[in-house]
Amino acid sequence: MKVLRQDAARTRKSLLTAASEVFAEKGYRDATIAEISERAGANVAAISYHFGGKEALYGEAWRYAFRESIKTHPPDGGVDESAPAEQRLAGQITAVIRRINDDRNREFWISHKEIANPTGLLDEVMEEEIKPLRRRTMALVREVLGSGNSEKKVRFCATSIVGLCVVPTLINMVEKHRDDRENDSLRVDDIEGYAKHVVTFSLAGMRAIQNNEEESMSNHERGSHEE
Repeated sequence: MKVLRQDAARTRKSLLTAASEVFAEKGYRDATIAEISERAGANVAAISYHFGGKEALYGEAWRYAFRESIKTHPPDGGVDESAPAEQRLAGQITAVIRRINDDRNREFWISHKEIANPTGLLDEVMEEEIKPLRRRTMALVREVLGSGNSEKKVRFCATSIVGLCVVPTLINMVEKHRDDRENDSLRVDDIEGYAKHVVTFSLAGMRAIQNNEEESMSNHERGSHEE
């Protein structure tokens, strides 16, 4: 019985690995059960047995790929929770950029194809898995900005940071055959260097927002005294 359970677990993992690869390459609609089964070295019936069908496999394959990526690139980026907020945010930014640019990453490209050709089948699983990371980012941005800033500014900063992390990966996909030494190329091949740039750029931007907020408060207080 134990051997059977181990075989079943291995088959399930093989199917998840194969499915995440095929869905990342082709998207949901163009992926086939036959190709996934063949790549996993399993029979077609195994997908129905373990997942109930292609729809459920799609969500579980994304979840599996996401969790494997998170294991490889923990969200804290190796920065201790006792470190200052700016360092913790820097760790998270670096972890995100490394994760989505890892050649073994699958969940980012499954998500990308889902956005381009939506099925709605990943909405629930993505929200469940990504929400804690989103909350972490918002909390760190809020802490770095300090008190006095609106939730709208916090959200804008968090959105800007996520955009800086994600967009170059898509640009690299579009310009993958171009030489990054060309003057008009936006390719980013130095991922570590780019991660440091995003950290510096993001923190400098938030400091500017802090300074503007402090200046606005100071001007408001002066105006109140003059009245």
